[in-house]
Amino acid sequence: MVIPCGVWEAVYVIDGLFKNKSDIQPDTLREQITASPNKVEAYNGISKWLFFGGDGVISENDPEKQEKHIKYNDPVANAVIFQNGGDIALILWSLMKEGYKFLREDLVMLSPYLTRHIKHFGDYVIDYKTSFKQ
Repeated sequence: MVIPCGVWEAVYVIDGLFKNKSDIQPDTLREQITASPNKVEAYNGISKWLFFGGDGVISENDPEKQEKHIKYNDPVANAVIFQNGGDIALILWSLMKEGYKFLREDLVMLSPYLTRHIKHFGDYVIDYKTSFKQ
């Protein structure tokens, strides 16, 4: 197995930072290293969840159609994340008005990448009492 030389440099630098007694402590560095990929993975997860059909896989081989899929899915994902952030802020604001207090550590655990409350394909109401006459 061939390991690219850039990987060895990264391992060397990270190993040096972990052994270093500077302001950058290993725990802080580990938090920062894992935080960024987790955000990217969460974004990709919600983007894939919002992708209609094919479980997030683009089945077209046409580059223009592939680009169109990506172009139209990203704004939808961004809009859902933005709306979730706004909803979280409104809920926190109303709870603060009721007298609840929050610590920074509590708020850090909140995420705008939620999907449980979204009706993926809308609301389908079936009324068995209604008869259709032709």
